[in-house]
Amino acid sequence: MLTWTLFSWNTPFSLCPSQSGSGVATFGCVYRVSPADCFTKQLYNLIGTRLVHGLKMCAAVYVWSTVTGYVLTSALLMKCPTLLHRRKRETFVSRHISHRGGAAENLENTMAAFKHAVDVGTDMLELDCHLTKDEEVVVSHDGNLIRSTGMEAYISEVAYADLPSYLRKLEVTFERECYCEAGEDKCMPLLRDVFEAFPNTPVNVDIKVNNDMLIKKVSEMVMQYDREHLTVWGNSSNKIAKKCYKENPRIPVLFSLARVLQLLGLFYTGLLPFVPLKEQFLEIPMPSIITKIKDPSKITRTQRFFTWLADTLLMRKALFDHLTARGIQVYIWVLNDDEDFQRAFDLGATGVMTDFPTKLKDFIERNGITKP
Repeated sequence: MLTWTLFSWNTPFSLCPSQSGSGVATFGCVYRVSPADCFTKQLYNLIGTRLVHGLKMCAAVYVWSTVTGYVLTSALLMKCPTLLHRRKRETFVSRHISHRGGAAENLENTMAAFKHAVDVGTDMLELDCHLTKDEEVVVSHDGNLIRSTGMEAYISEVAYADLPSYLRKLEVTFERECYCEAGEDKCMPLLRDVFEAFPNTPVNVDIKVNNDMLIKKVSEMVMQYDREHLTVWGNSSNKIAKKCYKENPRIPVLFSLARVLQLLGLFYTGLLPFVPLKEQFLEIPMPSIITKIKDPSKITRTQRFFTWLADTLLMRKALFDHLTARGIQVYIWVLNDDEDFQRAFDLGATGVMTDFPTKLKDFIERNGITKP
């Protein structure tokens, strides 16, 4: 009678035909089974193999359909974000933003600069704030007075009445080899002076230091002059931006640097259309302008590469279009020539921040750029 000898050791079993009634296994035990039992085991093995294969196919189909559904939904919501998010209410829209009041046409952050920018027709004034020793909110970019006044001291160490005047000539930070000559006005104004002089002009307030009293006083001043609908504030520091939002969430807040990086991560993974955003303004630089600010001969290959990379990742029309569709305005800074103005608006930026208010006004009028 034909029998099958089953060898078993610490590996999967194997079946071997044997003609003898006595089988010998050198490496394990010997079992004898009938052909019927052997067929049943083979059938079980076949069914198990098919089942595993089927489960793998089902898993692959599930993963493929899930990924496809995610990509299609993300693409749809990227184009039509209001299907999921309520569009933010825009109380003003700014195409033309004057950086420090227009630092190349008048001495930066002075009342003369702000008045000139408003007369030109700017949509928004951008300025910076510090707190003096006697807790006055003063408009100034630098915390240290050395660059702007020649005095080696910090604003926080000096009472407002003792602050020195600006120097007669200041370098324009975002324009290579450019200086602005002072007129009659060389004084650092108080923030309340700006609010009183331009009650209907939107103001972008950069809180320059992480100071709770400064944040509190700016918030109180915004409410005092009924400007919550005409003010945006924040800083590149995430700590300051969070404090601003906590102090007064009714004042629109800017994206901090950390939030910009998070925004890019969400954008490139396709998650952005699904995520709510508390900020109402994205204010970012155009990295490529570094080649116009610095001497090209002093820019290393590594710096050029990272500038190109940052510009490629940040200057994305799809990102800007998605944000503006959600009611989030996109401002690009600090641009000072027609080429960069054109690129910014072509990318879908809401507005451009410049040191040359007159030049930007002429460009906007010449190209028929209107508010959305």
